[in-house]
Amino acid sequence: MSCWMPGCPALSMCRALAALPITCLERAKDLKTRLGILFHKPELGHRIGTSSKLQLGSRRRDSSQEVLEWRESFDQLLKSKSGVTAFHTFLKTEFSEENLDFWLACEDFKKTRSKTKLASKANRIFEEFVQNEAPREVNIDHETREITRKNLSGATSACFNEAQAKTRTLMEKDSYPRFLKSASYQDMTKQATSRGISKRSHT
Repeated sequence: MSCWMPGCPALSMCRALAALPITCLERAKDLKTRLGILFHKPELGHRIGTSSKLQLGSRRRDSSQEVLEWRESFDQLLKSKSGVTAFHTFLKTEFSEENLDFWLACEDFKKTRSKTKLASKANRIFEEFVQNEAPREVNIDHETREITRKNLSGATSACFNEAQAKTRTLMEKDSYPRFLKSASYQDMTKQATSRGISKRSHT
């Protein structure tokens, strides 16, 4: 609507808007856009919200079961991404996360198909975790260290097998039992158990 007659409401409105700071006008436009989305597409927000809640509920159920399975065996823990994350966080408190990092690096190394990449990755892993006074040296015996060093001359996907096995055994026999007894894991199991009881009571 436009009108240039004296006393015209539209003219007064235009002058009032022109007198407002630009930031106010921009905020008003932004607010109008957001309100328009809410008023014209309420069903979209409902669908997204419902879907998110369903997915979250599913994840909670799955993670509750997973948490309880971690205590069944060290293998069960290593099979779970969230289990590995929780165990890694625990190892940090003991300043021994390099053992798990080395084990994970070896798992990734085994998937390498390129011979060129295999050799370069092998040297990088050896320098970071295995050699004497490495930045993140893992706790393995001298004999295993030397065997691994010799394996580098003809790097294959199996060249870290012995060192990885020793590190895994160390974590399983030493760190893993302490992790299961830790306050953090005990809290997780209590929450998982209570969610399981709550779920059964509602079915």
